[in-house]
Amino acid sequence: MVGAVGDDADGSWTRDEMERAGVDTTDLRTVDASTGTALIVVGSDAENQIAVCPGANDRVTLDGVRFREDEAVLMQLEIALSIVEEVAATAPGFLAVNAAPAQPLPEALLRRVDLFIVNETERELMPELADAELVAVTYGAAGAALYRRGDEIARADGVPAEAVNTVGAGDAFCAALVLALRAGHAPADALEAACAVGSAAVSHLSSQPPFEHLDRYLPMR
Repeated sequence: MVGAVGDDADGSWTRDEMERAGVDTTDLRTVDASTGTALIVVGSDAENQIAVCPGANDRVTLDGVRFREDEAVLMQLEIALSIVEEVAATAPGFLAVNAAPAQPLPEALLRRVDLFIVNETERELMPELADAELVAVTYGAAGAALYRRGDEIARADGVPAEAVNTVGAGDAFCAALVLALRAGHAPADALEAACAVGSAAVSHLSSQPPFEHLDRYLPMR
């Protein structure tokens, strides 16, 4: 985990919880700022509205961080774009970007990123993604599709679920898709697994639900 937390109770709790889950926090820095927080309101339809206070997230740096070629890096655009560009320029391995919130993307980033992940609205707001090597687009309950340079190469239906909380479902989808692709699974199978994980996420009240091993979510062929 590369990031930053504040020198406060929330920062200590965040670090402790990550370490308890087995996450390497060596590159999670403690800075002189408040830990980033989000106020999330979940409606009766399980959809959410989020107000974010970045706090320490605006202090993320790559000082001392070294990426290995066998490591996959997954980022969002909720940190400074300059940091995203710096990672793209220095990380030698697989690079995935959940391009949210939507914003104009530099040409160099479009060329370097191996996988972009967006929802339908974000894709419409960033037409430059049509030229990207690989783009996964999520369509909510309708599932997801995978495009290579604008051409659809895989599509997966949504997995039926009783949605109680959509917070974190997109993050779960992103992680599962990257893990499945990096494990060598076919794009269609990886997409199905990611949709299954996303479905499991919305079925749980917690925004950090427990998951089974990735194999549990892969389609049976």
